[in-house]
Amino acid sequence: MDYKISEIITVVIPCYKVSNSILKVIQNIDHNIQNIIVVDDCCPEKSGELVLSSTQDKRVTVLFHPTNLGVGGAMKTGYKKALELNSDIVVKLDGDGQMDPSLIIDFAIPILIGEADYTKGNRFYSPESLIKMPLVRLFGNGVLCFINKVVSGYWTIMDPTNGYTAIHAVALKNLPLEKIDNRYFFENDMLFRLNTIRAKVEDIPMKALYGDEKSNLCVCKTIAQFPFKYASRFFKRIFYNYYIRDFNIGSLEIFFGILLFGFGLLFGLYHWIHSAFLNMDTPVGTIILSSTTLFIGFQLLLSAINYDMNNMPKSPISKFHVTRKNKKASIYS
Repeated sequence: MDYKISEIITVVIPCYKVSNSILKVIQNIDHNIQNIIVVDDCCPEKSGELVLSSTQDKRVTVLFHPTNLGVGGAMKTGYKKALELNSDIVVKLDGDGQMDPSLIIDFAIPILIGEADYTKGNRFYSPESLIKMPLVRLFGNGVLCFINKVVSGYWTIMDPTNGYTAIHAVALKNLPLEKIDNRYFFENDMLFRLNTIRAKVEDIPMKALYGDEKSNLCVCKTIAQFPFKYASRFFKRIFYNYYIRDFNIGSLEIFFGILLFGFGLLFGLYHWIHSAFLNMDTPVGTIILSSTTLFIGFQLLLSAINYDMNNMPKSPISKFHVTRKNKKASIYS
């Protein structure tokens, strides 16, 4: 089936040590994609110069970084350029050949029809894909996936480190790009930032492709470096969403849950240590008070988690932008 797209779709490709694959990636990008932005992130293999000298594709624009900023830094440069080109949708596609360019339209369609602001790949959707995924990477992604659900507030989203993404220009313009992480925390940070602007995110099933390409990501090292970043984003999200931009039953459950659970824990520990030091039994009343406040606090925190799971963004912030257009004219046979 042939089709035509009226919206401007731009593909951004961050380049670092991808000289063996970048030309093939560009060659396989659908002819309906209007712009291709290649960002050479101070690549030692000079991938950007290779693209300039080897492709005649007029859609291609090559940008160069004098110093290496990381995948996030390269994407932010590409995002800014895409907005200058009046793009409606911006797709992130890696240059290492591990992302199938034929899926670009699949990532764009939910945004085109007003069902999402941001789409991202999910390699966990198909059991067959998981079999092909290296065990260490599978385990690392599983750990990061659960942590990211808690931190970002997108409880139904899997595979948070997946870099195959698409975003609507309306959502992109509302993001504080200068605050988003420049390196491997980029994809995780994007989800946190998207939640703070109440953008709707959807997973797109995709197969995991692993060839001879060598990833620059070390899962163990990444997990060790991320705790502080995850913690800071989590507390910022809770503070922004539950005490600055809104105040609801979840706000009360979080506050009193932490208060009662913290009191019960500290009170109980203090009197247990005190009684042990004096070699005497802890009074029954003290045990009851400590255990009761611990239990109530724990239940309130569980209720807060349940509220948070049901408080995910459900309507795209770009919805009205899409509604003003004829949806059927966006993509048609």
